Amino acid sequence: MNEGDSIVSGVIASEGQRLDKALAEASGLSRERIKALMGEGRVLLGGKVAAQASFKPALDTAFEIRVPQVAPSEAAAQDIPLNVVYEDEHLIVIDKPAGLVVHPAAGNLDGTLVNALLHHCKGQLSGVGGVARPGIVHRIDKDTSGLMVVAKTDKAHEGLARQFADHSIERAYLAFVAGLPVPQAGTVRGHIGRSDKDRKKMAVLHEENKRGKHAVTHYRLLEPLEGASLVECRLETGRTHQVRVHMTSIGHPLLGDPAYGRTPPRLRPALTQLHFARQALHAAVLGFIHPVTGATLRFESKLPADMAGLLVELRT
Repeated sequence: MNEGDSIVSGVIASEGQRLDKALAEASGLSRERIKALMGEGRVLLGGKVAAQASFKPALDTAFEIRVPQVAPSEAAAQDIPLNVVYEDEHLIVIDKPAGLVVHPAAGNLDGTLVNALLHHCKGQLSGVGGVARPGIVHRIDKDTSGLMVVAKTDKAHEGLARQFADHSIERAYLAFVAGLPVPQAGTVRGHIGRSDKDRKKMAVLHEENKRGKHAVTHYRLLEPLEGASLVECRLETGRTHQVRVHMTSIGHPLLGDPAYGRTPPRLRPALTQLHFARQALHAAVLGFIHPVTGATLRFESKLPADMAGLLVELRT
């Protein structure tokens, strides 16, 4: 045992379960975290090092888990204002403004949502994967605004990740697109992967045997506008740039989108006048089952000021 390690101990409370699942239920750590600690020889079962996650221990077998001290995050905590929609000891829901990057990366080493969360949640973040960093389970593009959920504990992280993986999360986006979609409601299906023409962009790959991931977007017209439309897009899947790519693929790119399609000439003066220089996309609805309490949570976010102003302009 190393200095700074903490000990989680107890007895197996259920019979016939895999060791990783039984320990996760007894300790509050995620199954993935348990497996990682087992790989480091930090899990003892009946006084002996346990190495097989699939092993089924007997009822009341004593266990001990030696959890190492959380490694500090490379990202620095920064006092950046956050619009917190909901927060408890397990998770936090943020209404992200356009322009805020989620993760530090080349070109954006600080001033990100992660930096802000490290400051806001100081002392409350568990070591997701052994590192003191917020549990980002999904992302929103830098220039897309709207709702995001972030895990503050391993258990919440695992539960939310499972819901995203099985597509049970409710996600609806509001978007301004060029033209009037026909039909006015429909479903776009198509594998999304890196474009053959530009590796920095994503594209619909029509042949399913090619690389790319299955993606499904349901859209419906909310309001026809001057040369454009306000639509709602509901996601079954969550692929990179999914709404932007899918709407472009059916001939209705998002207004202001610098990567996927050009804004029609007749609409450019309105965007220029409003200094609107981003894709007109807002994550307006987010719903999920709380991964710890089991409560049904659903949040809505109104159009931000820049998109609300664009709506007024396009109505006239």
